[in-house]
Order: sequence, then C-alpha cells, then structure tokens
Amino acid sequence: MAKVFTLNGVASSTYNSFLKVAQNLLLNDQIIAIPTDTIYGLAVNANCQRAIQRLYSVKKRDNHKPFAICVADIDEIFTYGEVNVPSDLLRELLPGAVTVLFRRSQSVNACLNPNHELVGIRIPDYPFVRDLCRISGPIALTSANITNESSCLNVKEFQQLWPSVDAIFDGGQLGHIDPQRLGSTIIDLSNQGYFKIQRSGCVLEQTLKVLYKYGLKHVPLPNIDSN
Repeated sequence: MAKVFTLNGVASSTYNSFLKVAQNLLLNDQIIAIPTDTIYGLAVNANCQRAIQRLYSVKKRDNHKPFAICVADIDEIFTYGEVNVPSDLLRELLPGAVTVLFRRSQSVNACLNPNHELVGIRIPDYPFVRDLCRISGPIALTSANITNESSCLNVKEFQQLWPSVDAIFDGGQLGHIDPQRLGSTIIDLSNQGYFKIQRSGCVLEQTLKVLYKYGLKHVPLPNIDSN
C-alpha cells in the first residue's frame, strides 16, 4: 500500500523533506499522487519511458491519448513549446487551471506522446507541484482516476488506485476552484493569432477574456475530454 504524506499544516522542514521524497520517487521511475489547483493528479518523470508506460497502465488509458507536462515557471513553457503568443498573455493565464497547447520543441522527451506534434503544458497554482517541478524537472500529469471515471477531490476517492501508486501526497479536500471536477481549461495556441478550445474545463470564461484581450481569434472545435 502506498505511503500517505499529509501536506497541510506541516513545518517547513517537513514540507521540504516531503519534496525530497517526491523527487526521489520521480527520479526512480515511480508514480505519485499529488494535489493540484483543480483535482488530484498522478505524476511521473516526463523523461522516463518506463514510468510513462506504467501511468498508461494504471489509468487504463489509450496509449494514443497524450499526457500534459507540468512545469514550475513561465520561462519553461518556451523550452518545451514553440510559443507564438506574448509572454504577458501566458502570465495572465498561469499559474492557474489552464493547459496551453503548442507545437512541441525538441526538448520534449521523444517517448512522451510520440505521435503528437503538440504538447500540453500546465503550471498549476499549487505550491507543492511547482516546488516539485523546480527540483525534479517536468512531470507528466494526468487525473488520479481510471479513465472515464469521475475525477477526485480527496485522496479517499481514488483509493482503488492506492496499490498501483508509490506515494500519495495528501493536500486535503480540493474543489475551491473546480467544484464540478471539470479539470483544467485546455486551449490550443499552436496557430499564431488563433485559439481552439480543446476542453472547456473550469475557467473557460476567465481564459476567453484574456485571449480576446490579446486579439486572438476563436476557431470552433468540438470539445474533447482528455480525462
């Protein structure tokens, strides 16, 4: 059974030790469950093919469906994606409950989503996740549930997955930003001057205001659930 680490209310020294535990697990190809600003997620080292394949297996997810990567800071988006929007636009959206899609750069692990020319990049507004990415590098992130089942706002809701993960970092009850468990809003920004809504998610209205503010035009596309 996976060990549970409770994040809320811990001293800074304990928090830092938990970060180190999470880092070591990721660097050793393990799967960890973590809280985000929306729902609980499963995370692995984005540069490890074995861990990525384990994640597909645990999720019972179609291998052709891509995983997003999670990074700590805006500057890293320019490392992993071919960004064609102003950095100020990104800073108004992120950190937050938005996943941005760009054409992938050569810095993205070739084993991650190999049949996809785009990469989804996320910076959750959750300190533990960002701090972890700063010390471990990019992580592949997906919701902590079996594919097509409901997303989870507390760790007990994905208890069936506990035997399949290597550690659980418990941030308590989530849902302040995403009470309906919609996940992040996914926006395709790969074509300069335009955007597509890949998933409405939980902050679509706020996201659209930013995109229109910067003059981007909407290309209609049926929503795709990337749960």
